Amino acid sequence: MSLVISEELVEASGLSEPELLLEIVMMLFQQNKISLGKAAHLAGRHPIAFQREMATRGICIHYEIEDFEQDLESLREQGWQ
Repeated sequence: MSLVISEELVEASGLSEPELLLEIVMMLFQQNKISLGKAAHLAGRHPIAFQREMATRGICIHYEIEDFEQDLESLREQGWQ
């Protein structure tokens, strides 16, 4: 499924499309809706780069065994062995 965000909303946010996407992904991660690996993937960033961005924002990494398992699955889906 794709989500279309209106140009009006992008303009109202004062953010570029990639910045808005990053904000949405960060929010979902903070609310424990997606794993760290999935968040990095959706944001189009390497997991370490994503973690650095989180650190600059003071966002703690809540990383549990379930997150690790989801990250492994995400890596497998991306072709990592």
